[in-house]
Amino acid sequence: MKVAIIGAGAAGIIAGITAKRENKNIHIDLFDINNGIGKKILASGNGRCNISNIDCKVSNYIGENPSFVEFALKQFDFNAFKKFCKSIGLLLDIKEDGKVYPLSNEAKSVVNLLSSAIESLNINTILETKITDIKKENDKFIVVSEEKEFKDYDKVLISSGLAAAPQLKATEDGMNIATNFGHTFNLTYPSLVGLHTDFENSSKIQGVKKEAQVSLYIDGQKENEIIGDVLFTKYGVSGFAILDISQYAVYPLSLYQDVQISINLFPNLSRNEVLGMVESLFKTLPNQEAVELLTGIVSNKLAAILLEISKIDKQSKAKDINAKQIRAIVNTLINWRFKITDTQGFKHAEASGGGIRTDEVDEKTYESKKCRGLYFAGEVLDIVGNRGGYNLQFAWASGYLAGKDISK
Repeated sequence: MKVAIIGAGAAGIIAGITAKRENKNIHIDLFDINNGIGKKILASGNGRCNISNIDCKVSNYIGENPSFVEFALKQFDFNAFKKFCKSIGLLLDIKEDGKVYPLSNEAKSVVNLLSSAIESLNINTILETKITDIKKENDKFIVVSEEKEFKDYDKVLISSGLAAAPQLKATEDGMNIATNFGHTFNLTYPSLVGLHTDFENSSKIQGVKKEAQVSLYIDGQKENEIIGDVLFTKYGVSGFAILDISQYAVYPLSLYQDVQISINLFPNLSRNEVLGMVESLFKTLPNQEAVELLTGIVSNKLAAILLEISKIDKQSKAKDINAKQIRAIVNTLINWRFKITDTQGFKHAEASGGGIRTDEVDEKTYESKKCRGLYFAGEVLDIVGNRGGYNLQFAWASGYLAGKDISK
């Protein structure tokens, strides 16, 4: 039996290793557009590789049908993943928050060990090859590249991901090729990505970082709330809390819905506590400039902007600020509203949302319901996980199940 795997990312790699371990008599060609395997693995976790998470649940995933992931996560849970890692010589470092990293703390070691496993199993890697089409004739698949045709495959797995990180040559080619076989897909969008806002003075607060509570509003309705780091940038906002909230913001944005966020810079204090804090500062030092006093609770860049938003002269002394103006300052501190206008795009996204519709794929085998012998795994499917190793765990799990069935 001859098998083609399109895309040597996490899903494609584990599928190949699993299939070959299950059936040593099959021939596997593992294709990738890059000059090496696992390019996105190398880039994950800023080179440290947040390889998995010990507690993956359906609630950690987004898509048209998130429950699609349930069988894969049960069949290939963290213990199964840990066993697989041990089988290739990879030891893991489990953090208190459940995130999992290689013990080496280096993504390169993960790829090196996966490469060794591929080589030891005699899986044939065909690199720097862009696949442009897949055809099926007389029950055999033909894989077409820009330069030649590869023929006589009994089964094909598309695990080539989507458009996140085009600098790593990521494309939506695999998803588009799937339409040749009757597959449909949901609109793709960048996920885990920085957000552009309508705030005209973003450059003035660029670089300010603060733990905050971020609330998401879609067409005026509050949809989500996350606490974490917010980083103000020249284009808008980023930071872990923004990346997390972006998963729920970007798709409505692509549908031209009104998307806004509210930032509470003091999530652990009540409104009255923040009000009392500001009033006390101003009352204690009435002859001090208000902008200087505000730097006692926020950065100096934010202090100046707070006064500007509240229409207060920067030279004003604390005693000159009236009660209405103080309330305006407090309102900005705990409910700073921004309209979201755009994202940083696929180039800066950690993952892609949307993709091939999961109701067209068998949740236990990852075989296409439209075409016998065609499989999908990983990001190319309409499943995207939260930040924290969830996307890689789905890639491992879906690739594992696909590999098991491919081997039969």
